[in-house]
Amino acid sequence: MGGNRTFTMIKPDAMGNACAGKIIDHIINNGFTLKAMKLVHLSKEQASEFYAVHKERPFYSGLVDFMSSGPIIAAVLEGENAVESFRTLIGATNPEEADEGTIRKLYAEDIGRNAVHGSDSDENAGIEAGFFFSAFEQV
Repeated sequence: MGGNRTFTMIKPDAMGNACAGKIIDHIINNGFTLKAMKLVHLSKEQASEFYAVHKERPFYSGLVDFMSSGPIIAAVLEGENAVESFRTLIGATNPEEADEGTIRKLYAEDIGRNAVHGSDSDENAGIEAGFFFSAFEQV
């Protein structure tokens, strides 16, 4: 079983569509506790650093531009088997393939503007949380 903390970001598209509050409510109403949260506007340099793992992928430049295009909410969440449970709650990357009732099915526009980020492993949750919150370097 995985750890009890994960990391998420509410992306610029959801912020611009005034969905952040609804997404936070959805997260809390599904059993997660907010342990840390902050509003940030990433610079291109910060977005490049955060997504460096994708540097060689064809979508990297567009992703960096998108993630630095407006404010985001970064958050550390706590819940049982947090990474896996949260990824189930947010749904498939492509909202057309996401299950009904998932965050991406409800609030995402398309595969590139998919409302939220969720860590894909306990290790990455710690790394990603540490990028924004020094107290959570080892989630």
